[in-house]
Amino acid sequence: MRHSNGIRRAALATTAVTAVAAAVTGILPGTAMAASATTSTPPPACPASALEVSAWQAVHRPVGTGTGAAVVQFTNVSGRTCVLKGHPTVAGAGNGSPAHNTPLKVTPTGRAATVTVRPHGKAWVKLTFVQVQGEADGYCVSGKDPVTYPTMVIGLPHSGKHQVALNDGVWAECDNKVTVTPVSAVKPS
Repeated sequence: MRHSNGIRRAALATTAVTAVAAAVTGILPGTAMAASATTSTPPPACPASALEVSAWQAVHRPVGTGTGAAVVQFTNVSGRTCVLKGHPTVAGAGNGSPAHNTPLKVTPTGRAATVTVRPHGKAWVKLTFVQVQGEADGYCVSGKDPVTYPTMVIGLPHSGKHQVALNDGVWAECDNKVTVTPVSAVKPS
């Protein structure tokens, strides 16, 4: 009998401590787990309409006379924070139209991570092509003819396809191959 009274006293003491803790913290017993398990919803993927895209020749690119490498910038022009993630698809836009494009064989490099882009924020990818060699019309080391495009179609997972021209020339490449980085919050050179 004495043993069970000790258990009752311990249970009453535990109940009293729990009640005091609930009064101090404002959390009702049994709701602490629910309160701590609540998380905020991550921002959605950036829709194509939220992005303004521009591109320029990269500072660091392979030796040759073609484009070699380019940096593509995605600017969030919407009023909401959104996310970008993944490696881009790339296609040369024949006749300047995304409907008449030539998909390039894409080799992804680096690990993709989610990049949060606030309103007016930016994210980037770098594209490195098989470089055109020589002067005038140039040549490809492979023996194939070099190709130039007025625009490229850059696709991002869950964020649409974007037709973009270089701000400093035309896209020139060999072998319809491109190595791409994942979307990054750090501007490549």
